[in-house]
Amino acid sequence: MTVTVNLYSAEQEKTLIDFLEKMHFDFQSDQEDFSLTDDQKAEILRRDNDFVSGKTTARNWDDIKRDLKSVYR
Repeated sequence: MTVTVNLYSAEQEKTLIDFLEKMHFDFQSDQEDFSLTDDQKAEILRRDNDFVSGKTTARNWDDIKRDLKSVYR
């Protein structure tokens, strides 16, 4: 069974997690904190700058899917 809960504050989140842990429920959160490394941030900025300056182009998603179908059947 899956239950989705929309929380509106850090206090609500803490209260819910405390309850779930107290009751020994298995749960999973999709709002995990994560951070990018400096290299990953630099790569994103480089790719963005390349796009803005015209060094690279964007492709239509339908074209990408069509190309992938020819490779993966």
